[in-house]
Amino acid sequence: MGIGPRSYRIEHQLPERLDSIRMSREMTWRALTTCGYRGHHEDVIFVVSELVTNALRHGSGAPTLCLTGGSSMVRVEVGDAGAELPPLGAEPGPGGTGLDVVRRLCSGWGVSPLQRGKVVWCELEAYLTVVVGGHDPAIA
Repeated sequence: MGIGPRSYRIEHQLPERLDSIRMSREMTWRALTTCGYRGHHEDVIFVVSELVTNALRHGSGAPTLCLTGGSSMVRVEVGDAGAELPPLGAEPGPGGTGLDVVRRLCSGWGVSPLQRGKVVWCELEAYLTVVVGGHDPAIA
């Protein structure tokens, strides 16, 4: 799962206001840098920003951000108290294409209904280039 000696888990209740998006991006960047995540940090930050934005726009109450991971994998969970679930597998509507981009960036994603609200989660993996014989075969 990519969780090793430099693994991390953070959970933070965000304020129910728009600057939570900026705060969540900053927390994510620090966590990824600290644990040495080898994937594209920008992808994870985009996903976090999108899920927190959706929780603030379409959910209810203050969102919760939870990040778990290590050098090769990160799991993002954003929870809120709203009962309405985002559409899984639906084509992007007039509201935007954010979840479609999340779906394409992540190795898996979904929604877990809770007794009070829901958690939208996704996992991203650091796909590494295999070096054979001391050189990268993709480089001639």
